[in-house]
Amino acid sequence: MKFTGRKRPRPSKAVTARKTGRAGLGATVVLWLSAGAAAYATPGVAEDAASDADAPAPPAGAISEVTVTSSRLNLLGSATTASQGSVTEQELDLRPAYRVGQLLESVPGLVVTAHSGEGKANQYLARGFNLDHGTDIANFVDDMPINRPTNTHGQGYSDLNFLMPELANGLDYTKGPYYASVGDFGSVASTHMRLANDVPDQVSLAGGTLGIYNVFAGGTDCLTDQDRLLGGVYYGHVDGPFTHPDDFRKIAGTLRYSHGTDADGYGATAMYFHGDGNMTTDQPLRAIQEGLIGRYGTLDRSDGNLSERYSLSGHYGAAGDAWKLSSSAYFIHSKMILWNDFTHYLDDPINGDQEEQTESRSTAGGQAAFTISQTYGSLQNDVATGVQLRYDEAYVNRKHTLQRVALGYCSVQQADGRTLQVPMAGGICNADQVHLLDLGPYIEDTTHWTLWLRTVVGLRQEYYRASDHSLTTDFQGAAHETLFQPKGSLILGPFAQTEIYFSAGRGFHSDDVRGVFGTVPVEGIPGTAGTTPLLAPTRGVEVGVRSNIVPKLPMQLAVFQQDFNSELAYNADAGQDAASAPSRRQGVELSGEYRPLPWIELNTDVAFSKARYRGDLAEFDLHGPYIAGAPKFIGSFGVLVDNLGRWFGGLQWRKLGPYPISDGEKNPQNPGYSEFNLDVGYKLSSHLKVQLSIYNLFNTKADSSAYYYAARLPGEPAQGVEDFQIHPLEPISGVLKVTAIL
Repeated sequence: MKFTGRKRPRPSKAVTARKTGRAGLGATVVLWLSAGAAAYATPGVAEDAASDADAPAPPAGAISEVTVTSSRLNLLGSATTASQGSVTEQELDLRPAYRVGQLLESVPGLVVTAHSGEGKANQYLARGFNLDHGTDIANFVDDMPINRPTNTHGQGYSDLNFLMPELANGLDYTKGPYYASVGDFGSVASTHMRLANDVPDQVSLAGGTLGIYNVFAGGTDCLTDQDRLLGGVYYGHVDGPFTHPDDFRKIAGTLRYSHGTDADGYGATAMYFHGDGNMTTDQPLRAIQEGLIGRYGTLDRSDGNLSERYSLSGHYGAAGDAWKLSSSAYFIHSKMILWNDFTHYLDDPINGDQEEQTESRSTAGGQAAFTISQTYGSLQNDVATGVQLRYDEAYVNRKHTLQRVALGYCSVQQADGRTLQVPMAGGICNADQVHLLDLGPYIEDTTHWTLWLRTVVGLRQEYYRASDHSLTTDFQGAAHETLFQPKGSLILGPFAQTEIYFSAGRGFHSDDVRGVFGTVPVEGIPGTAGTTPLLAPTRGVEVGVRSNIVPKLPMQLAVFQQDFNSELAYNADAGQDAASAPSRRQGVELSGEYRPLPWIELNTDVAFSKARYRGDLAEFDLHGPYIAGAPKFIGSFGVLVDNLGRWFGGLQWRKLGPYPISDGEKNPQNPGYSEFNLDVGYKLSSHLKVQLSIYNLFNTKADSSAYYYAARLPGEPAQGVEDFQIHPLEPISGVLKVTAIL
């Protein structure tokens, strides 16, 4: 869902004080609309100043608010690697973003784009990986895992559409398999989005081109000095530029109670989301060139989506002089339906190839971590012991459909290359009842040996158990697997405000259990290459530098290599992910943030990478080592402005470099794209603000994603035509937002 860049206006101290001891708008909104309340924090002066070592402390007795632009916290002296970071709430407020998932682009070297409609999970790219919908990027919101293993559409499917941007209170991120507390899907990157505990009472309205209009209402009741209740509701709509409009509608609500702080307190959060609309998937380029459809057209106007999610989560934290405890638990229920037609008339020349992918999932779990700090002479030692548990029960199926109506048969590929139409009850081509258990105990020891030397050593033992009952073949199977994951970092420094990091570690991603058991063979490794493991290991090494030696210019540099025993590759023909050959990534990342004045920051991130398959490629039907969708370059440059008189805003340029689009082959390639997004805001008063957001400022005409595979149009040969399949980048668009602080 689209939204404008500065989500949460900061209250003046008078406004903050006035909320205490009275019933705020939050409870009224919750009772009136029977939806729940948005939780997001308004960080105070002390928090903002703490994030910038150069920020002067406000004088005693000062009553005016002082804000210092700062996009990332200073982790010098505490980070495990140079590529670890923490993005402040302020950057998320100021950063222009077309869709809510692009808040994650605050992570250096990460691109968030789309190849279908707005109701579908975004596509993620980082470190030379096409992470598709979340194959190797673990996303968390308020400690709840978002990725869905053995998903009907893509392994690790990570849909962030349920988020309200007004809730975001910063995020923490990691890269590489070097962190004992990061498990499945997190070996390339992980993000932990934080939700706030306080928000000013407010109402905001936004409207713009491309059929965009949004409304948000929320606020906080301070029940006591320690107890808060937040409420928020959101409705949004977008059509997009497409000939057949997306007509995507989003309804979301959140109710959050918190006591004390995250480190020493407890709380509970309830969230609800419903979204549905149409989709324009990637289309054959020749259909556009031949005039069958326009650039924003579709060959199947009935493609679409429906998603629903509700969750209940709780937190408890406590701390003493030399110890701390953090714990959380959650229950999530979600359902989704996708109607996609990728190959058109390749398999079924009469009714077409549209398929319905349906999933109903319940997920329960939690985590607990206990840290003890001890001092032995000049040595300081911190030992963190933790455990993470997750259990999924999911029903996933696939049907052959026409105009979203199930047909009574399925197209089945034969060994000799023929496609047969096989009668199937209700048109259910495959259906599976899946149970997954992931248990991950870990321990991590951080030792400060001297003022300039520390080590971080972690051990994690994964236990993964899965069962699959195919409801179409009646196959039933169960398997389990364990994986030992040592991890370690050696950190030298700080010397002259500079640290050097040496890191190595082992991680993993889980594979779709339908491919493990062969109930849906396309999900697994080709039989000639062996069986598909439950857990696919990865190994990584990284050398990095983090430095604040140049005044007001924090910098981070990382050089990495990462090997996977099995790549998760996107199978565009089937619209799903499949296990593939071993792979290797090598790359360099550089980031910097320059703050010449208190009200402005310039930031830049550049990442170069090389991605190649390894091993016996013929076993995987690959004709070369090149990996489809693996970008060679990702870059961005941003300007953040806050409290320049009454003005605030941000300008962000992002660049996705060229990448091959046919798995195994260097060519053909897509050139990628370059895009500018702009936010300009003005504070009319302490209670009213306006903001104009312009996306794709220079109207770049490019593809947000591209593939190369066979599809068949009417009149074409039975085997179809190999061709470019593209999804266009949205053209220039604008949104005007008005926010009233009550």
